[in-house]
Amino acid sequence: MEHKKTYYREEIEKSAGRLLIEGPVSPERVAMLKMDEGLTAFRKPRDQQKALEEIAGLPEGRIILAVHNDTIVGYVTFLYPDPMERWAQAGMEDLLELGAIEVTKCFRHQHVGEDMLMLAFRDDAMENYIVFTTEYYWHWDLKGTGLDVWEYRKIMEKVMSSVGLEWFATDDPEICAHPANCLMARIGKNIPMESVQTFDRIRFQNRFMY
Repeated sequence: MEHKKTYYREEIEKSAGRLLIEGPVSPERVAMLKMDEGLTAFRKPRDQQKALEEIAGLPEGRIILAVHNDTIVGYVTFLYPDPMERWAQAGMEDLLELGAIEVTKCFRHQHVGEDMLMLAFRDDAMENYIVFTTEYYWHWDLKGTGLDVWEYRKIMEKVMSSVGLEWFATDDPEICAHPANCLMARIGKNIPMESVQTFDRIRFQNRFMY
């Protein structure tokens, strides 16, 4: 499958400062910027920056950035699912995972996440994919936001639904481990029915339970 990527950029004024929203970016672009020290949801900032560089270099990988004064203050990642997870078992070329979305504290509550997603889905090539995300409450910054799991989930659903991701049922054990966890997905306009059916089979692998 050919992974076409069209670069977009947009400057947006926020209460915390002017942002450049851009992507998909190259590994070189990620490397030339600084990483905000508040981006610690998944790894230490420098380690996460290296991970973003690696994803940007993958054929299917897409990195969308929010940049303030040459510093990355937010990012969104798209890539094939981890080979160890059920979502990779069918080897679907048209299944992409929205793997991470993070915004540093001083730019939260300013719709930066939505801005990055809107720019990502501006590319018509995204209609060639089923894009999914697995939301686990243990990745959420409940302490920093002061929100409970249900308030945070409501925010995440709002952010994801801004670009058409919807809730999908699944019997995945990790998602079923807590009622606040969820699977959300967006079926691109160019997705064949065969791929939709394959995605359905991946979502439910323990039908005897129902």
